[in-house]
Amino acid sequence: MGWWINLFKRRKKQQIEEDWEQIIYARDDVDFTDEEQRSRYIVNCLEQIAEASKEIDLLKGEYALVTAYLTDMEEIEALPESEKEEVNRIAGKLIYLEEERARYRGKKNRMSDSEYYQIRKQEHEITEGIQKLKDGEKYAALIKQDLHRLDGERHAYEYRRNELDNAVANLRGMAVIFLSALVICLVMLVVLQFGFGMDTYVGYFIAVMAAAIAIAVLCVKYLDADRELIRVGKAINKLIQLQNKVKIRYVNNSQLLEYLYIKYNTDSGAKLEKRWLNYQQEKEERKQYAEAEAKTEYYQKLLVQQLSRYRVSDPSRWINQASALLDKREMVEIRHELILRRQSLRKQLDYNNDVAETARNEIMDVVGQYPAYAQEILDMVDRYDR
Repeated sequence: MGWWINLFKRRKKQQIEEDWEQIIYARDDVDFTDEEQRSRYIVNCLEQIAEASKEIDLLKGEYALVTAYLTDMEEIEALPESEKEEVNRIAGKLIYLEEERARYRGKKNRMSDSEYYQIRKQEHEITEGIQKLKDGEKYAALIKQDLHRLDGERHAYEYRRNELDNAVANLRGMAVIFLSALVICLVMLVVLQFGFGMDTYVGYFIAVMAAAIAIAVLCVKYLDADRELIRVGKAINKLIQLQNKVKIRYVNNSQLLEYLYIKYNTDSGAKLEKRWLNYQQEKEERKQYAEAEAKTEYYQKLLVQQLSRYRVSDPSRWINQASALLDKREMVEIRHELILRRQSLRKQLDYNNDVAETARNEIMDVVGQYPAYAQEILDMVDRYDR
């Protein structure tokens, strides 16, 4: 049931559109004795003639172009084989060059014009810049290694200095303890000697000897620790001075790298080198594209010159139809399309001719039915034609 409804709708739509194409002349409601109504009716007919004539002029031009195109196709197909081979050779060159240009235009990840011309401005110095960046980055890595090594050595010496400071403090404490013990022993010996009448000379000797030996040992260790502290301090100072020199190199190298990164609009030498390689490839491809453009222009002129030798009305239109010169199937398709276009144009011409003729007949019929106004109507027609 649905298909029947759709068919009915299509027919109804077709009928409506056919009705739209029909020009209707209704005189029943026009009072031709009234000058305004009479004039408006005739002007309406004249406007239809003018509109149709304007459209006919446009259609005739297009119709002539299509006909000339078809005639050119027949002329080309009728060429002798030797001359046709030369035309095909030129057309083949044009197709090949167009394919080359299309491959370049269709290439993905092409370098943008801004990036390309930026590198082009620095073309003569960018190789040197890449080497400077690589050397600077390599040098920066070495400097960082040196700084890490110096930091490690300094921290080791500082750790040893803390150990020696603790050892010296302990030796001082031990010296105080030994001296205090000696004093206590001497006091006890004095008490025993004078309080109890004991013979304490041996005790004095032993106490003093023991204290002397202990103090001597402590002094030796203290002096050794002090000398090592001085040596460690000197080593730390030397490392600090060496670190400062390396830091100066690090800062200068970092600032140089930062300047080069800004100059070449990159953040590493490897990326700049990759861009440089891409630029060289892009440069070669653009050169080939420019050569293809120049050759294309040359073969286009050559094709026009070759076709101009024959009865081809517009040789230049075949520049964009070169593939049809080589492929008979494409030529057939073009001919079929042109025939359909010419039929459509013929239909439009016939329609507009009918409209103009009908309007003229309508005016002459009014002149015949109302002879009293015949001269006035004919004068209107003359003025409109001018």
